[in-house]
Amino acid sequence: MIRSFLHTLENGLRVVCVEMPHLHAAELAIYLKVGGRNDPPGREGLSHFLEHILFRGTAEFASSLAIESAFEIIGGAPNAATDAESTYYYSRVHPDSIKRGMEIFASMLTTPLLAGIDIEKRIIAEEAREDLNEQGEEVNSDTIVSRLLWPRHPLGMPTVGTLESIAAIERSDLEGHLNTYYVPSNAVLVVSGPVKNRAVIAAAQDCFAQWSDKRVPATHLVTYRRFAPQIRCVQDSDSQMNLQLAFLGFARNDRRFMALRFLRRILAGGGSSRLHLRLREELGIIYSVDGAIGAYDETGCLTFDLSTAPDTLAHAVRAAFEELTRITVDLVPEEELERIRNSYIFDLEFSRDSAYEMGGRYGWGELMGVVRSIEEDQCEARRITAADLQETARELFAPENLRLVAVGPWKRGMKKSLRELLVEYQQQF
Repeated sequence: MIRSFLHTLENGLRVVCVEMPHLHAAELAIYLKVGGRNDPPGREGLSHFLEHILFRGTAEFASSLAIESAFEIIGGAPNAATDAESTYYYSRVHPDSIKRGMEIFASMLTTPLLAGIDIEKRIIAEEAREDLNEQGEEVNSDTIVSRLLWPRHPLGMPTVGTLESIAAIERSDLEGHLNTYYVPSNAVLVVSGPVKNRAVIAAAQDCFAQWSDKRVPATHLVTYRRFAPQIRCVQDSDSQMNLQLAFLGFARNDRRFMALRFLRRILAGGGSSRLHLRLREELGIIYSVDGAIGAYDETGCLTFDLSTAPDTLAHAVRAAFEELTRITVDLVPEEELERIRNSYIFDLEFSRDSAYEMGGRYGWGELMGVVRSIEEDQCEARRITAADLQETARELFAPENLRLVAVGPWKRGMKKSLRELLVEYQQQF
């Protein structure tokens, strides 16, 4: 039986323990509510840069090798990630070594050396160059779409930063960001696996009680405005056109979020999904199609990604538009809805075998204020109706929410064809 516990230390650090006695490995993570949207103008990528630099040594562990070695001794392999709204550090560890893992992470968060800044600049600049073409233009569809969805806002900027902003980051910027956002009340420590709540709380108290707290600045929220649908075309020397259809969506705690999850699965959730069947199995013009949900405090999006030959780009867009329109007009058949419902419910059930997923559910969920048990999600999934999906689809796929980005070897007349298809799509609503 899985049980989740929450305890808040006196300094404001929330400690989550997810007891999973059937497992043999534990997952240790610390989530912080700071990401790309918190980067100051001209210092885009600062949150991501700080995440990297914390691995370059601390007062107790003098180098990245020392940190890696310390985790290896306890069965771990530390890693981290930064997205638009959060940064998290995590590692699998042996259940008997939870406290030692906490000590290492505590050292990284509270006494980093902030060393190797120039080396790290070169490394991260190489990461940023992966998203640029030969002319230095952005060719990452996710970033281009984000700029269209949230113009002149940090959510529209690449989390890794730009070559210019990366080069501008100095030690004082890292120190300021660390002191501002890496504070206990802005963090959640989570341990999941074959552990006991009492032992986890005691270890957290010993390792993190001296971490001092302060108030975190308010987040700059998106100001909503109505836009017309937009198309962005970028030339790139590739053999295929990389297409992303993105729709401005819903905030993380929106009542329609479960319906949104179902729509993603119905349209691009695997071999039985509608876009896969239409574009691959029927037309044979793509290899795969992926759907992804982005969800933030006050906004969100649903995106579909696919690649196709330049000659079949217009055909792919037309077919995709037809499938999106169809789901707003016709109710999802009961057999299809039940298949998607069962798949989602069973995926939730299977997640009980993953300490990583349970740590994210209860740890990241606590950080973002959306903690839900598996049972709660399953109950809501059972209540979703075809009418719920149709209503949500009509709101989501409205033309003014659409941002279409195509990157690849453009040919004469292709942009005109896309604009004509967009007009046809608008006429369906």
